[in-house]
Amino acid sequence: MNILISNDDGVFAPGLQALARALSALGRVVVVAPESERSGYSSALTLDRPLRPIQISPDVWAVNGTPADCVYLAMNGLFDLEFDLVVSGINSGANLGDDVLYSGTVGAALEGRLSKHPALAVSLCGANVRGYESSEDYRVAATWVRDFIAQGLPVLPERHIFNINIPDIALLKGAKVTYQGRRSQSKPISSHVDPRGRQVYWIGLAGEAVAEPKKGLTEIESDFFAVANGYVSITPIQIDATNYAVLHDLQAQLPENLL
Repeated sequence: MNILISNDDGVFAPGLQALARALSALGRVVVVAPESERSGYSSALTLDRPLRPIQISPDVWAVNGTPADCVYLAMNGLFDLEFDLVVSGINSGANLGDDVLYSGTVGAALEGRLSKHPALAVSLCGANVRGYESSEDYRVAATWVRDFIAQGLPVLPERHIFNINIPDIALLKGAKVTYQGRRSQSKPISSHVDPRGRQVYWIGLAGEAVAEPKKGLTEIESDFFAVANGYVSITPIQIDATNYAVLHDLQAQLPENLL
């Protein structure tokens, strides 16, 4: 099996190193990751300048681009091999609920959606708060991902990925299939004046998780709930964001002169 690994924390991130080491037991692992942190880049591609992949060790490449750039290059001509699986991570911090809209970890996995198997985005919840700097801190999570893949990935429709969030605890209770939760409105921006007297702004913190369960999913819990209770959250995410349930109602509401 040929496995492509990328991330948004950078090619030297300890979570990526732990993941690469664990998955090497399953086949050939090739790492193509940003040369530095690219968190929050979602699925952005670099179109205004050339990309320069640099090999820094056998099967490890650094790219002056985004997470999605890395996967795009790897799967479209950088190598003369075909990848069976794309795994993005292990991210330092959660990618739950609305976070997936911004996540470079998820963006890299989405770029790998056309591999032979569904791609995986993997995050260790709380790792950013603890400030983990050693790959050993990600060992439990990396081992879980290895075993999840080795046992045979569940079947998903085409153009889907797994968004996996692993709680930062020594003993995991198990795993739950979850739906994507949501957050309340983000915190306000923070305004400051820099040393040169210019007004600058910091993006506000993410909003709190919404605790109420989603109607019609009585047996399925949100990703937030699963992680908070010690379970690995496995959420299937699809590329097609169309809300098919409202298509006909929307069409009926449009004025006739627009149709």
